[in-house]
Amino acid sequence: MSGDIINNHKELFETILKLKTIEDCEIFFDDLCTYKELDSMAGRIKAAKLLMKGETYDKIIKETEISSATLSRVNKCVKYGEGYKKFL
Repeated sequence: MSGDIINNHKELFETILKLKTIEDCEIFFDDLCTYKELDSMAGRIKAAKLLMKGETYDKIIKETEISSATLSRVNKCVKYGEGYKKFL
């Protein structure tokens, strides 16, 4: 990753850390993201929680309406990543 991209990501993360309430998050993310982008992120979080509970791919896809490819990526992150385990 180039330095500019890394700096942009850090700036985004620093901005997110300034949010203190659900209302702050709603205002900020409504400006930052489309409805579809927010829905996609919410679906990934729900899928991760369901995976950690041991639910099947079929049930998760039905409940979240995410693609099997996205679910596979979420599953990989649940198994080998740190974020979902630490924050969900």
